[in-house]
Amino acid sequence: MKIQIFPSPSAAARALAREIARSVSRNPRLVVGLPTGRTSIPLYAELVALCRSREIDFSKVTTFNLDEFVGVPPDDPRSYHAFMRRHLFDHVNLSAHRTHLLNGVARNMADECARFERAIDRAGGIDLMVLGLGRNGHIGFNEPDRSLVTHTHRTRLSASSRRANAFLFGHRVLRVPHEALSMGMGTILRSRRIVLFVTGRSKAHTVERVIGGRLTTRVPASLLQLHRDVDVWLDEAAASLMSSS
Repeated sequence: MKIQIFPSPSAAARALAREIARSVSRNPRLVVGLPTGRTSIPLYAELVALCRSREIDFSKVTTFNLDEFVGVPPDDPRSYHAFMRRHLFDHVNLSAHRTHLLNGVARNMADECARFERAIDRAGGIDLMVLGLGRNGHIGFNEPDRSLVTHTHRTRLSASSRRANAFLFGHRVLRVPHEALSMGMGTILRSRRIVLFVTGRSKAHTVERVIGGRLTTRVPASLLQLHRDVDVWLDEAAASLMSSS
């Protein structure tokens, strides 16, 4: 893992946005995996600014989002579809047919997961996967467990993940769905390049376990140690416990 530490969340987001812009400049047809959650909001604001200043052109870029809540329709403002429209898609020149998200109200969830996997394959795989990190070590909604699912799948959310997403549901944890659809660990690890983007002191202990701890499905993000090309982008708060490991 190649680690970069920045003085603040905004500095980290700005640097990562410019790195994504450089990647798109090198490959205008870049296929990008995108996260949701509060950590990603400053990153998307920076990408919007770069697009408005014509420093990045999304017109040929293809995107795949990591996850979606089960039972929440795409037009619901609490969905990850709406999150992405609000923070990125409605403000940049991404073609609608090049953005791919899971449908949390699909009639058949297994078929929906298989459809998503086929779409990734047709796109040629993911070139750059940007990941956030849950406090319990999850990436996407691959929750800590005795074993992890390889492909896109339906999963039950941990209490920690439901608390982290309560901001989308009026800060009421009881309103957060108990299940989600998520890209699987195998799909994530097949990405050609991965950037794990983490900010905030609340994630510092988890960062320490991901980078310096043993490889375990109880910390799903630790499996990133298996990948040949992973960058870890941190602010100083998220990196604050690394020196003590």
